[in-house]
Amino acid sequence: METKSVGLYSTCSPSLQLLVPLLLTSLLFVPNVQNSSAAAITTTKTSKTTYTMYLKTACNTTICPKLCYSSLSPYTSTIKTNDLRLCKAALTLKVAKKTSALIKTPSRQKGLSKPEVGVVQDCQDEIGDSIDELKQALQALGSLKGTNNNVEFQIADIKTWVSAAITDESGCTDGFDGLKVSTTLKNKIRNIISKFNGLTSNALALINKLDQ
Repeated sequence: METKSVGLYSTCSPSLQLLVPLLLTSLLFVPNVQNSSAAAITTTKTSKTTYTMYLKTACNTTICPKLCYSSLSPYTSTIKTNDLRLCKAALTLKVAKKTSALIKTPSRQKGLSKPEVGVVQDCQDEIGDSIDELKQALQALGSLKGTNNNVEFQIADIKTWVSAAITDESGCTDGFDGLKVSTTLKNKIRNIISKFNGLTSNALALINKLDQ
């Protein structure tokens, strides 16, 4: 029996007639997939670089630039280049709550004098007030809307809340004045407050740029 062939296809193998076009199509498609993947990788790298530069530039306007960048760099993909998201991230309550918990630690130590116990308690109250004020600021940031004049008024309120939080944080260590408090206790509390105060001050500096 004679077997007839036409080009690549054999009349004895009808399935091959279907397979070859599919193979040719898939081979043509591979470079497009590779090009798309390379483009996506390049875009991602560009975005990350843009977000990082944005954060570094913003942090350079704050009181503690290094602290600003180290605390916010994990959130660059969320912040992107959005000023409002940056301010919300800067007003994190995680450090505030951790600070409040750490302040309680010295009060559990034995051998504290009555004035020292009083200082620790006052400091706890000040930090509690600071946390409440930061919550108010975060809530206000989350509901910014309206005309330009109205937004400016809202931002002014946010600045007031954050400024009050900073005052309360400072009031924690101001309570040492005129009291017999050991140097060890003073340093311990000041070290605990230091980072919290730096982050809040940085947040205020970033919020100040919202209406500029």
